[in-house]
Amino acid sequence: MRFLADECCDAALVDALRGDGHDVLYAVESLRGATDDDLLTRAVSERRIFLTEDKDFGELVYRLRRPAHGIVLLRFDVGDRALKVPRLRYLLEQEAERLPGAFVVLEADKVRIRSLT
Repeated sequence: MRFLADECCDAALVDALRGDGHDVLYAVESLRGATDDDLLTRAVSERRIFLTEDKDFGELVYRLRRPAHGIVLLRFDVGDRALKVPRLRYLLEQEAERLPGAFVVLEADKVRIRSLT
């Protein structure tokens, strides 16, 4: 699967996804300082699922109607940060086909998947 990981995403998460064979463009490496709109535009143009920990993207795609190929919002408390990689792997194993066209909120104990349309 193809992802664009926001600057706020952990490098360990990016490394794990790459290690699993996913194509991950990491904003820290090549898009440092890009605006949220620029990141979403890039993700759409390259058909990448956008990974972020920034809640502002919900407002961008729902209220402001910015296009998105798919978004996964990672919402983990500090004490649950070690669960990010296993939870994301579980999501990809169980729901990968639903990610394009969806806004996903992934937490330590639940996942919510909502259509972007």
